[in-house]
Amino acid sequence: MATRTHRVDRRTEALSKQRIVGAAIEILDEGGEGALTFRALAARLATGSGAIYHHVADKDALLAAAVDEVVARVTARSAGGEDPREAVRAVALGVFDAIDARPWVGTQLSREPWQDAMLRVLEGFGGPLGALGVPEHAQFDCATALLSYVLGLAGQYAAGARLLPPGTDRSAFLSTVADRWAGLAPEEYPFVRRMADRLPDHDDRAQFLTGIDLLLTGIAAIPS
Repeated sequence: MATRTHRVDRRTEALSKQRIVGAAIEILDEGGEGALTFRALAARLATGSGAIYHHVADKDALLAAAVDEVVARVTARSAGGEDPREAVRAVALGVFDAIDARPWVGTQLSREPWQDAMLRVLEGFGGPLGALGVPEHAQFDCATALLSYVLGLAGQYAAGARLLPPGTDRSAFLSTVADRWAGLAPEEYPFVRRMADRLPDHDDRAQFLTGIDLLLTGIAAIPS
């Protein structure tokens, strides 16, 4: 009996939280949030659910840890000696690319804004503000404005993941939306009608970065 307990203890130690989170990310990438269950995770790791619960309390905690791991990689790559403006842009684009490649990241970020992952992003935005010349009293507002913009992206991609099943032709979907825009009453929606032709082929990443640059331009104009 003592030998059996010793083996279980050794197995639990070998099954680190890092391994569990890594396997969870693989499952999420393959099948999305719906595919992530403790049963599927136990099968992936060739262990029992009880051993996993020793490290992770529940699925919510597991999702939060998986997103934190993805965002930690992004912010680590973005850190360095860049120009402070480029440092902010690097964090923003890193998060954008992570959400674009992994819609489940956007879903989780929009669900729980003040989780550890978003604190990493907030730090990535806030750290360079002093070097940009932003006065101390304005740094919180500036950093949270950038963070709110990213949260908006996360919410948008989370909604898109729910609305568009895997394999949906995005261009065809946007063309359908553009046709609807073009058919709106011109006296009520003159701008939307003019933009209809741009919708199907617009570049989401470039559009997102334009918003970051607009925010940075405004931030640079804050008086000392």
